[in-house]
Amino acid sequence: MRYSPGRNLVWLLLRPWIALPRLIQVLWSLIGLVLVLVIRGGSPDPDVQRKLGRRILTTLTNLGPCFIKVGQALSTRPDLVRRDWLEELTRLQDDLPAFSHAIALQRIESELGAPVQELFEDFPSAPMAAASLGQVYKARLEGNAWVAVKVQRPNLEFILRRDLVLIRLLGVISAPLLPLNLGFGLGEIIDEFGRSLFEEIDYEQEARNAERFAALFADNPAVVVPRVERMLSSKRVLTTTWINGAKMRDSAELEALNLDPAALIRTGVICGLQQLLEFGYFHADPHPGNLFALEGRSGDLGRVGYVDFGMMDSISDSDRLILTGAVVHLINRDFNALAQDFQDLGFLSPTADLTLITPALEDVLGGSLGDSVGSFNFKAITDRFSELMFDYPFRVPARFALIIRAVVSQEGLALRLDPEFRIIAVAYPYVARRLLAGDTSEMRDKLLEVIFDENGRLRTDRLENLLDVVGQDQAAPTAALLPVAGAGLRLLLSRDGSDLRSRLLMTLIRDDRLHVDDLKALLGMVGRRFDPARLAGGLLQRLNPLAAA
Repeated sequence: MRYSPGRNLVWLLLRPWIALPRLIQVLWSLIGLVLVLVIRGGSPDPDVQRKLGRRILTTLTNLGPCFIKVGQALSTRPDLVRRDWLEELTRLQDDLPAFSHAIALQRIESELGAPVQELFEDFPSAPMAAASLGQVYKARLEGNAWVAVKVQRPNLEFILRRDLVLIRLLGVISAPLLPLNLGFGLGEIIDEFGRSLFEEIDYEQEARNAERFAALFADNPAVVVPRVERMLSSKRVLTTTWINGAKMRDSAELEALNLDPAALIRTGVICGLQQLLEFGYFHADPHPGNLFALEGRSGDLGRVGYVDFGMMDSISDSDRLILTGAVVHLINRDFNALAQDFQDLGFLSPTADLTLITPALEDVLGGSLGDSVGSFNFKAITDRFSELMFDYPFRVPARFALIIRAVVSQEGLALRLDPEFRIIAVAYPYVARRLLAGDTSEMRDKLLEVIFDENGRLRTDRLENLLDVVGQDQAAPTAALLPVAGAGLRLLLSRDGSDLRSRLLMTLIRDDRLHVDDLKALLGMVGRRFDPARLAGGLLQRLNPLAAA
């Protein structure tokens, strides 16, 4: 079950009796949908808009798994899709028509080698949920242990193979007519999507993904991953422990269950950042159907359960480090370095003149979006970049297709729960704290790169920027700096901090002379940030907000 665009194209071209009827069906459905949306999409009547939402849902559902996946991605974007359409599109996540229960039982028996009566203590007569690629049953094992049994839809490999060829053909043909400038062809983006879909229908691979993901978060009580029941799993049947939780799709529903949407958002975003910037291995489909809000908290984090590990991807160590550096350069408004980051990642061609692009980046990511971290949002940034792509040699590397999907889905999920949410407002402080703590060799190297210039001078302004960003993440900014200051001091005095101590010493002794300007600036900044009176007030506010009022 591997995706091969060339081989699949030949396979379908040799079967015109399959290709032509399906092509006509797809074009008829999509053209009809577009015409209806163009004609009636501007209507102020809520009933009309609800009907249009149902029309979109029905069209995508009838077209099958590939098109349902596109709808799922749209269902996480309240900033792109009308609210009344969005309510319908969320049904694509786990409320699709189920396939025959008898076929599901036959598949379980053929895959696991025994009927369900012998494998499970209790097996239901209908699924709990049905999604694009399979449906899930809640079954019971001996000892009252409840499990989720996911059974794959029939003929999926054939359906995906056929439709991906047609989608790729239509995408490549229509790309010159679309308002896109991806640099890489639209076909390569579709190929990345196709590869991920073919990996997603291999449940043995999904089981390995789930176990790897669980190992990465084994020490994190805020993240819950179901355990795979290996003896009850195969290539097309996957059994895991059951997770009891609420879908993360409505803040009022969560609050009614005494769950804190803000704490849950924070967990989801920080977990996503860890996947991208620490582990280099990430869940590429974090939509509300795959994340559950669980009872309890871990500090200021809510507890979130992850399911469905079919669509996972990795990011190389070099890309991961460049991304981390790009966030730091954004914090410090170092747009020359940011332009170089974009070039190193492949978003700019190697021959691009960065001196022409840097002012454009500063306009998009600096002044026009505001100086406050909280004013950033991914949608605003991508909207501005889509404009720049026509004037500058920006392009989207195919390997970033799933990364962008994951970030967009994560932000979209958060926006559903809090329309005022800004993903950068959480990403900035997370990276700043890791950088200042220097908890890995790569973070220590990046810290040295940030706070010392090319001449070895200490950049106290950048250090102060990082501390400012950490403070923006908490209700009591001064007190929030205490853990960071403690981690930084431990680093400075530890064996791992030898390079940092050497660089600080070298900044004091340059050109065979003693220079105290940098030391004075550093001591002045420390005095401003860690004034005892401010620290005491901040700590009091953190312990008892009413006492400091």
